Amino acid sequence: MTTSPVETSELTCPQCHAPISPTDVTCDACGANIALVTLMAERAVLGHAAGGTGPLPPLSVEQLVPRLGEYLVRNGYITEAQLQSALARQAAAAAAPEGKAPRRIGYTLIEMGFISRETLDKAVAQQILELQSALIEANRSLEKRVTERTAELEAALVKLAEFNQLKANFVANVSHELRTPLTQIKGYNALLIDGAMGMLSREQKDALSITSRAIDRLEQLVNDLIGYATTAKGELTLKRQPMSVANLVNEVMEKSIAKAQRKGPLLSSDVPADLPSVVADEEKLRWVLLQLVDNAIKFTGSSGSVTIQAALLGQRVRVSVRDTGIGIPSDRREEIFDSFRQLDGTSTRRYGGTGLGLALVRRIVEAHGGEMLVDSEEGVGSTFSFTLPRFNRP
Repeated sequence: MTTSPVETSELTCPQCHAPISPTDVTCDACGANIALVTLMAERAVLGHAAGGTGPLPPLSVEQLVPRLGEYLVRNGYITEAQLQSALARQAAAAAAPEGKAPRRIGYTLIEMGFISRETLDKAVAQQILELQSALIEANRSLEKRVTERTAELEAALVKLAEFNQLKANFVANVSHELRTPLTQIKGYNALLIDGAMGMLSREQKDALSITSRAIDRLEQLVNDLIGYATTAKGELTLKRQPMSVANLVNEVMEKSIAKAQRKGPLLSSDVPADLPSVVADEEKLRWVLLQLVDNAIKFTGSSGSVTIQAALLGQRVRVSVRDTGIGIPSDRREEIFDSFRQLDGTSTRRYGGTGLGLALVRRIVEAHGGEMLVDSEEGVGSTFSFTLPRFNRP
């Protein structure tokens, strides 16, 4: 029976060639890390295979370590003069007419009698061990830095969460404090317009009408702030129930038609008569649609149009608001959903607002299990759409 080479071959240490076991991590004879030495030897072999031709020359121990000559001088194995002498011999051999490749510095030092083979092997093994220790220490240092950096990031996230909570509490408190006097202003303004506090001239009524619109706008801003604070604190709750999208669109049309007429764009709707009901929080969904329509009117010129659309897509109903307004740059579409963010953040911006509307819209839509989608082209218009689950009667 013939024994296979695998069974008869003996594993040896790549450094000192002493017998080793396949399970050994370090060589008992020289103490070298077998994996490290093998890896370095493999790199030397691959380097030759990639750029060299002809048979592979035998590996020497000094091929496994960098800058061997300097290491030998630094650790007192040879002197600087001896190293320079050996380097000079190498240079002379390289310049010889025979064109032979110079021997490596270790063999040259041995030939010149500056160091013995045993001492050279010992020095190389020691250098490999130092490299291994340096590598282990570098890994430990890296792990320590990663741990420290992770802890710093976690602490920063905690601070950020605390800051967001404080900001939400502050916004909520301020908003509620604003709502009380605003309610009184709104009430007295309505009494004045109705003539309950005396007859008014036409100019006075016109002035109060302007004031009334300003109050409504301020009230909307306060409500946006309260809504933001509520969602930021994780207090957004939904009262889901079956509701008609067609009825909702009609309500939004009635509330928005006056503004559209003042601004100029044509407001219309396209909702199939047989569109099924959806399951949603009607009050919050009404606010979402009003916000989308309000934005569309605000950013659309007098010659443009705003259309509310709805359609059935499988088991979901898609609701869209399409306009022919200024559009959104493709690289800034995600920014419009950031809290307190407006594309034009200057003090002289043309379009007002807190920058909270679309941020709240997306949060409410996502709370319903939907996704806010935007399709826009700068100078052409935008379409904001979302889907809701249809109501299936039992």
